Amino acid sequence: MAEVRPYRSTPVFDQDTLPAALRARHTTKAGVWGVIRVIEGQLQLTWLDPPSVLLLDALTPGLILPQQPHFVTPLGAMKMQIDFYDQPPPGS
Repeated sequence: MAEVRPYRSTPVFDQDTLPAALRARHTTKAGVWGVIRVIEGQLQLTWLDPPSVLLLDALTPGLILPQQPHFVTPLGAMKMQIDFYDQPPPGS
């Protein structure tokens, strides 16, 4: 069985370079899963449907399901990256 790998990853963003679009409500496309990986610091992930919040850090990634509305909020200095998958990522 082939290893599931992301088909695309964002650049590494910090608290200053994190795009405004990621700080506001947005979704992934149909058939696309996202995994938010915090490299340094902390980031708050807010899902809007169903409503919930998760504090992300280097040990706690955030899973975004296809078309799931969400946004992120940096909590001080941080670095993060998002990996995109066209099938459920490992550990999901």
